[in-house]
Amino acid sequence: MTEAATRRTPGTPCWTSLMVHSLAATQDFYRALFDWEFTPGPQQLGAYVRAVRDGVPVAGLGELPPERQLPVSWMTYLASPDADETAEMIRACGGTVAVGPLDADEAGRMLIAADPEGAVFGVWQEEEHAALRESGAPGTPVWHELTARDSGAVAKFYQMVFGYEPDGTRSASSSEPGEPGRRTLHLAGRPVCAIRSVGQALPRDRGAHWMTHFAVRDVDEAVRRVAELGGRVVEPPSDRATGRAALVTDREGAAFTVVRAAGV
Repeated sequence: MTEAATRRTPGTPCWTSLMVHSLAATQDFYRALFDWEFTPGPQQLGAYVRAVRDGVPVAGLGELPPERQLPVSWMTYLASPDADETAEMIRACGGTVAVGPLDADEAGRMLIAADPEGAVFGVWQEEEHAALRESGAPGTPVWHELTARDSGAVAKFYQMVFGYEPDGTRSASSSEPGEPGRRTLHLAGRPVCAIRSVGQALPRDRGAHWMTHFAVRDVDEAVRRVAELGGRVVEPPSDRATGRAALVTDREGAAFTVVRAAGV
């Protein structure tokens, strides 16, 4: 398969990464939970490793400088054919660019930005990892969802910047029964991510944020394992319209969702 054939469609979630205070302890947590192995990654932002599952890179972990005592969270990266052009669009559409664009070794070019509601996300102009795909296998990211105050307003921002199709922003009340306020965004007729509107229920300590969903074989067992490893259960396992899932955090408080892997 050629690089051209495997490159992500612009706007598709293509990577997820986490900057933490203790890289070694965080590696231990996710190694035990998801059976990840680790290889060195780009060092532009400090110590950074790639998490690998069955020989395929699935996520990135980096270490914050000691003086930066910031809350930690998983960050979703959206694919772009030109990170510099996307940075200009982000600014023109009411967002902000905090880091970059900058080169990440041989892997490509990236930037970190925030949408008009303040949700932080990354943009990746991929080179080396053009063949990376979310397979749906246990231990891999399978879905990305933005929690925002007003899904309609922020959806317009992402439509303008990344070209999501207008018919992909219908309210869930008409296309996804049981999940009002949830808008699924589409590219080339395929669902790629979603925006969930929660209004005033938006957590004050987090604000608008992107959430990474990781596949597991058994959600209940994964939740028990998270607790054993020093993480926290925020929302216990429940059966949702999209399947069984739970919201948890790792040892440093980074939130993520575990969902039942497809076909298991």
